[in-house]
Amino acid sequence: MSHWRFIPNLITLVRFAAVPLLVWWLIDNQFYNALLLCLLMGLSDALDGFLAKTFNWKTTLGSYLDPAADKVMLISAYIALGALHLLPHWLVFIVIMRDVALLAGAVSYVSMTRRLEIEPSLISKLNTFVQIILVLTVIYGQINAFPSIVIQILIGITLFTTIASGYDYLAEERLRRARHSGKQA
Repeated sequence: MSHWRFIPNLITLVRFAAVPLLVWWLIDNQFYNALLLCLLMGLSDALDGFLAKTFNWKTTLGSYLDPAADKVMLISAYIALGALHLLPHWLVFIVIMRDVALLAGAVSYVSMTRRLEIEPSLISKLNTFVQIILVLTVIYGQINAFPSIVIQILIGITLFTTIASGYDYLAEERLRRARHSGKQA
């Protein structure tokens, strides 16, 4: 059965490949298609994780690819929805800057330790979930009338979880650096 362990990574690569189509459909106002694709991308994310865990098909490559695919999809969707003025530009900026800061921290950590540990915290997982829900809600709101107050509340929750998860990451990064410095002394 181990000869099938490439399947989760293949599913993740297909999710990567679908991002340009998602952006195209958003920019082209094909919101129904974009919503369906977002839902399929979410289901494929759940499926590759399920397969990797259930059949022990976890790979080092997959541990990097899966969160990267999520981030590429989310950042691309946020940029497209911001360009369409469906999300405030300041929120798009904050979401992107958080991810840039996390990436910079990861690169710095790897340069110090020569290893990368990707283990998202609970607040980070919640943040990703809330960001996805906001994207789906905004797209759905373009297909069917939707109370704008719901979107405004989701924007507020997204802002809070984005800042909280960024702060949580920075605090954890300080602890990692302190432990690493203590080991070298």
